[in-house]
Amino acid sequence: MIDLIKGKEIIVVGMARSGVAAAELLSVLGAAKITVTDQKKPSELETEIRKIERLNGVTAVVGSDPLYLVNEKISMIVKSPGVPPANELFLKADKLKIPVISEIELAYAFLKTPLIGITGTNGKTTTTAMITAMIKEAGIEPVTSAGNIGNPLCGLVGKFSAQGFIVAELSSFQLDKIDKFRPLVSVFLNFAEDHLDYHGSLEAYFQAKARIVENQRTGDFAILNAGDPAVVSLQEACRAKVLWFDRAPVSCGVGLQDQWVTIYNSGCSPQKVCLRSELALPGEHNLENSLAAAAAAWAAGVDLESIGRVLRNFQGIEHRLEHVINIDEVDYINDSKGTNPGATIKALSSFPGRPIVLIAGGKDKGADFTALAEVIRNSVKELVLFGETRDKLANAVKKAGFESYRIVDTLDEAVAAAKKLSVHGDLVLLSPACASWDMFKDYEERGRYFKQLVSTGNGFNKLAGELKDGS
Repeated sequence: MIDLIKGKEIIVVGMARSGVAAAELLSVLGAAKITVTDQKKPSELETEIRKIERLNGVTAVVGSDPLYLVNEKISMIVKSPGVPPANELFLKADKLKIPVISEIELAYAFLKTPLIGITGTNGKTTTTAMITAMIKEAGIEPVTSAGNIGNPLCGLVGKFSAQGFIVAELSSFQLDKIDKFRPLVSVFLNFAEDHLDYHGSLEAYFQAKARIVENQRTGDFAILNAGDPAVVSLQEACRAKVLWFDRAPVSCGVGLQDQWVTIYNSGCSPQKVCLRSELALPGEHNLENSLAAAAAAWAAGVDLESIGRVLRNFQGIEHRLEHVINIDEVDYINDSKGTNPGATIKALSSFPGRPIVLIAGGKDKGADFTALAEVIRNSVKELVLFGETRDKLANAVKKAGFESYRIVDTLDEAVAAAKKLSVHGDLVLLSPACASWDMFKDYEERGRYFKQLVSTGNGFNKLAGELKDGS
């Protein structure tokens, strides 16, 4: 790839963390001219522009993606994950036969450290963090989390030896434009509808995620969910050794036997790791995340004792079923990372028997809320809706026969409404089932704001305004 970089003109589309990291790497590798473009206003990108302007040969173009940037002089384009594939710069590049690659493909060409890659619709961040913790617990160094969690892969080039591991959370956006990218260990957790606004169809979304196993070879490992038919369908395409994970015994991999998390290896007796009741994280989805993490860590050479210690003690991650505070015997849970209906369904199943006041809504990604509406009807006491999708969600739950919902304008009002609707013993759950971009920069900003509202009491002291009764 260096022949497409050294002394060449390159465009980086998108000025978030991945785009800045790609520009920094390209500058170090000797690109003659690097243009980083973003449609956001200069006022929204002040920090990023300052970083870009300090780099040799790098220019920032903001406020639009002008088509004149793409011409015969450009050797390649690096695409940041959040930029839609229908961007006109990419369409023009295709006509001119200019390669468009993702930031992880650029990084892979120059990384020496083995990669463990995790994808799936839900559970990626938790599983990535668990695998990293297991490798650290075993004393294998260096190891770090990267990709959608932590550092962009481009920022790690030249900073890690070949002795450790990089554990990378990989979205469909990142995998969509790979060519040679190849993890030593791949993990495909699950598959459900999401990101239809980006990929255009469910099939295109699945094919993007499935690329995680595309370049793997004999000697690599693919960790697949034996209970998910879409994921199981990848078995025939895998050249890597397949290790299964499931809530039952498996032929080779990690499963459950007599309530024990158990390692299964062909030709060997099953090996017990820990009891299911000892797992630190609650919920059926976290059981699957734990099994997948154990399988990936085992494939990476981590001993069973280290795997068991992490399974018993792992404390979870911020914004994923994070307990924030208990006020007047009401628990407040931050699940801002629940950005699709499937994630919210799993969140709702994590608190059996608890009356739940659910706060949901946000940016519309084209999701179908029918299945979520059925779960809400059966497991939610009161529903508070805000954001761009509030009316769409309201229509879905109304069709499902659920009438106990309220519609508000902001997250402030949603928290205030939830406070009024909850009583001792209830659980207030922020699990939006939608992206955050209609009101917040990302799910992290949304989650932090929710925590601020409930922890300081600001959300409780604000009037909820005119609440529209669902009936």
